[in-house]
Order: sequence, then structure tokens, then C-alpha cells
Amino acid sequence: QVQLVESGGGLVQAGDSLRLSCSASERTFSSYVTGWFRQAPGKERTSVAAISRGGINTYYTDSVKDRFTISRDNAKNTVYLQMNDLSPEDTAKYFCAAANIYSHYDSRERYDYWGQGTQVTVSS
Repeated sequence: QVQLVESGGGLVQAGDSLRLSCSASERTFSSYVTGWFRQAPGKERTSVAAISRGGINTYYTDSVKDRFTISRDNAKNTVYLQMNDLSPEDTAKYFCAAANIYSHYDSRERYDYWGQGTQVTVSS
């Protein structure tokens, strides 16, 4: 059982940056693909970014490409999401998730372990 804890959310202004962190309880965290998802009120939870076990392969949804960067430090059992040039459209609760998968990193249904989320609010 992998336990995930997100941190780093907050209230910022448009154009600002935030770095989210996802810390895992398991030393086998490096065995899992890790993704970031977000959910705005009244909307579905959607994929934002994902990273392969070794950090070589990454995936980003189109709306965050060139603004967000996902990375991981397996020695620290932590995955990061650097978010730059934030806009009000990025306002959502951000969730970290882990999965033992080899494809379709953006598929929410394929993730087995989820954190409780961290709120990101961007004011205009």
C-alpha cells in the first residue's frame, strides 16, 4: 500500500509560480509511474502530467505544456510539479497518484493509489 501526501498548494496571482510535492511512504515508490491530476469544482478529475519510474518519460496535457514540469527524486520518494505562469484556469485541487502501468499515463482509471490533494487557487 502506497500512501501519498501532496503539499505546496496555495493562493497565488496570475503569472506566479508554485511547486507541488508528492511524498510517498514506500521505498518501492520508484516502481510506480506517478501522475498529477486536478479537479475543479463541478468538473471531472483530469490528468495534468505524469512521469515514468526512472523519470525518463513524461506526459503533459496540452494546456500545461511549456508551463509545468514534472520531475522525481526517487532517493527522496518524492515527485514534483513545477508550475509556472499560472492562470485562473489552473485553479483546482491537485492530486498525486501512483500506478504500476506501462502506458496510458493519462488514464485516471489506471491509477491505484491517490493522495488527498492540495488546493491551488490562482487569482486574476
